[in-house]
Amino acid sequence: MERDALDFGRMQIPQLFVKLFVPTLLGLLFGAMYNMADGIFVGRGVGSDALAAVNIAAPLFLISTGVALMLGAGVSVVAAVHLSHGNVKAARINVTQALTVGMASMLVLAAAVWLFPRQTACLFGGTERLMPYVLDYLRWVAPSMPFAVVIFAGMFILRLDGAPRFAMAVSMGGSLLNVALDYVMVFPLGMGIGGAALATTLSDMVGAAVILGHMFFRSRQLRFYRPKFSRKAVRLTLRNVGYMFKLGMSTLMGELAISCMMIVGNFMFVSRLGEDGVAAFSIACYMFPLVFMLGNAISQSALPIISYNYGLGQWRRIHRTRRLSLWLAAVCGLLTTLGGMVFSRAVAGLFLMEGQPAWQIAVGGFPWYALGFVLFAVNIVYIGYYQSVERPRPATLFMLLRGFFFVVPTFILLPRVLGDVGLWLAVPVSELLTLCVILAYAVRKKQ
Repeated sequence: MERDALDFGRMQIPQLFVKLFVPTLLGLLFGAMYNMADGIFVGRGVGSDALAAVNIAAPLFLISTGVALMLGAGVSVVAAVHLSHGNVKAARINVTQALTVGMASMLVLAAAVWLFPRQTACLFGGTERLMPYVLDYLRWVAPSMPFAVVIFAGMFILRLDGAPRFAMAVSMGGSLLNVALDYVMVFPLGMGIGGAALATTLSDMVGAAVILGHMFFRSRQLRFYRPKFSRKAVRLTLRNVGYMFKLGMSTLMGELAISCMMIVGNFMFVSRLGEDGVAAFSIACYMFPLVFMLGNAISQSALPIISYNYGLGQWRRIHRTRRLSLWLAAVCGLLTTLGGMVFSRAVAGLFLMEGQPAWQIAVGGFPWYALGFVLFAVNIVYIGYYQSVERPRPATLFMLLRGFFFVVPTFILLPRVLGDVGLWLAVPVSELLTLCVILAYAVRKKQ
């Protein structure tokens, strides 16, 4: 827990990376598992239509996660540079600004969802058959959005403050609490999909309270700083948060890319395979965060090392960290790809009863979808590197390519050429095209 135990400027890179990576990976994987728990309990306890409804609503909450990760990544880079120069006060001010602005923005979005739930559901591809489930889910899960900002952004802050194991404990504890509440509310209490949503909200509230309590009373350096509300203070806050947005924009684009993938996929799957197709696609969308968290854990572990040494101008340490993270991403991504191809029946069986139409569609399509896992992991680490050295433009461009400019055309064109298999290959092909662009850019810059 002591920050002095993590010397970002002098400790050996492999040793430092492991100290950050192991708790970060475990914490993020447990965070992804509570999303899976929602899907498993909803699919098994309510049915395939309810599972499809969660997938309709999910892009909205990826937006709140994206805002949190954007602010977390941005403030982590800025605060790391300040700490490398010994300016603790500036780092505290940035942390306070990031969390307060993030919570305020998500309160506004949550209120909009409460006021316009049906319009929100239609925006993300909800059909009349799924509408009752989507509305019930939105009603109970919308209040979780401000608390999710504290959790996801707070993880970056805790790791930079030298408390990666505490961040892991918070994530694991919140995930286990969510799983327990999911079971109680879906099965014994019979609250259905609304119970699963309420379980998410309650567990997020507890996790956010723990993080805020730690930052108020136990944090080593990155504590809250008393805010000021003068005209000059507000102007400086907007300037600082705007720069954090700029640095973390590629991270937000990553979450929006997943949202775009889910929205376009929902429309395309329902047009070709009906509601059962959306339920099958939702299984892939539930598994995708596991791969996302794996790549994100590698990128987030490298971020404070690279940013701190960037502030000191230690480029040899920066390049060693980049090489290590890329190799790890390639190996881990390849393993997840192989696992998805081999265990597709078991993955589908977690969410749906064997033999259901949606289960059969998922078993046939998931191995094709899993081809993109290794490509995605490498792309995320490359993008995180450019983000860490204050080069937001290429990082944001690459996220836009993989999440919008490539994935939408592939979802539209590949099914016309390859049939239903093209639906599942749209995301892997988009990741492959993005990796080609990233490598071409890296070679050009090296030359």
